Amino acid sequence: MAHHYSGPDFSFPHGDPRVDHCDLFAFPSPSGPSRSVLVIDVHPSFGINPPGPTTAEPFAPEAVYELKVDTNDDGVADVAFRVRVNDGAQSATLRRVQGGDAAGAGADGEILVEDAPVSTGSEAQVTESGQYRFFAGWRSDPFFFDAEGVLNDFQFTGQDFFADKDVCSFVLELPNDALGVTGGVALWHRTLVPDGDTNAGWVQADRGARPSQSVFFSPGDEKAVYLAGEPATDARFVDSFAHALEHVGEYSPEDAKRVAQTLLPDVLPYDPRQPAAYPHNGRALTDDVADHFLAVFTNRKVPDDGLGPHTDLLSEFPYLGPPHGSYGQ
Repeated sequence: MAHHYSGPDFSFPHGDPRVDHCDLFAFPSPSGPSRSVLVIDVHPSFGINPPGPTTAEPFAPEAVYELKVDTNDDGVADVAFRVRVNDGAQSATLRRVQGGDAAGAGADGEILVEDAPVSTGSEAQVTESGQYRFFAGWRSDPFFFDAEGVLNDFQFTGQDFFADKDVCSFVLELPNDALGVTGGVALWHRTLVPDGDTNAGWVQADRGARPSQSVFFSPGDEKAVYLAGEPATDARFVDSFAHALEHVGEYSPEDAKRVAQTLLPDVLPYDPRQPAAYPHNGRALTDDVADHFLAVFTNRKVPDDGLGPHTDLLSEFPYLGPPHGSYGQ
């Protein structure tokens, strides 16, 4: 299930759905080859059955939602985009940092978009500021997957669990050079919350790039360590990933380790000069990442779930369809 409910036992990280990272998308903008679209989804809802979100606020005002960009393939961020919302989650501010500050944790940076309204209804409130276009708010969840079938020992039901579900999205359209280089980069998303023990600094609540890895590959106590980790140190999880592949996909030990090494570090490679096609370059909203994951996880022992992309996607910014519910406060 992508990164939905990525905490222990399919719970929310730190018990808060608002900081649960769901999906990361990156694709060239339909508006022109010199621009890209980045989508971060958090806060999975229960959709319209039962109605309403898991909590009234779409985003956590105390949190930092951060997109990391590695420009030199060392697993360390060289550019970072940071979003915070105000109390009451009525508006959002987007900042950018680069260099040594991008690798750290914080809420500061150059302001790119300020006081952008957060959408809680079906109409998308879009903010344009210079070369940037930005959206924050509830949207129809674009992820498609027969989640109930997977939880039922891969006996697929033919039903898309996410067809009527909503999610909270940040959508950013930007010039490619804002990513820090003109060529390929590695992307990942994370959510930070204040360190409650010291009341100073930040704690990483969730992170991810490749769909489903933190949900299905990190067992027991290791999950919290994985969610708090960094791509630069992901090699330490190769053995546990390989163990899961041996158990579920019946890979040989050698093949399991080889495949595990292709899944780590947990980053999304993206070159804006090429079309988006998961897992090799970015991720489009229509990419069937669930079938790709199942093929890898089960060593092709489980067939595709037979589902396709949602039909409510938009041809224009912010590209995700309107939410199924109304979340006005």
